Amino acid sequence: MHVSHHIVLVGPMGAGKTTLGQALAARLGCAFVDVDARIAADHGQSIPALFAAEGEAGFRRRESDTLRAVLAGAPAVVATGGGAVLDAGNRAAMRAAGTVVYLTVDPVIQLARLRGDTGRPLLQTADPAGTLAALQAQREPLYRDTAHLVFTPGTLAPDAAARMLADRLASLESHPA
Repeated sequence: MHVSHHIVLVGPMGAGKTTLGQALAARLGCAFVDVDARIAADHGQSIPALFAAEGEAGFRRRESDTLRAVLAGAPAVVATGGGAVLDAGNRAAMRAAGTVVYLTVDPVIQLARLRGDTGRPLLQTADPAGTLAALQAQREPLYRDTAHLVFTPGTLAPDAAARMLADRLASLESHPA
């Protein structure tokens, strides 16, 4: 499959956007960009440090700027942060730049993947499961509204999930809605 536009992965933290995104980009022979990693590299600070210094609002501004810069570049598989869909401009830019894929994740799998992860500022609460549920309730309609395709990798290994997603994307391109 030739990548002529971006494939943008959205979904909650722990859905596998980075892991699956890397495997998908390798399968498709294109670049992979993790928006959070780009933000951290561009600003020389970790995401938790940026959150601490600027608050969520400041981080979201940087996220929007970085996302738009990435989307203006060469076609790639792009992993967004879980909250990128909160901004209407981000949602429109993602849809205009290519195919948006919403990666869903079972809450039990999500919590297991994120247990002990200190690099997620919004998860540093007394009740991580409750926080994840609240974030999902807020963001789920935005993920679905933004996405061209919903994909659930479940417990598939990254390479198997990437193969399945690549097939779904190829089918979507050959039979656009």
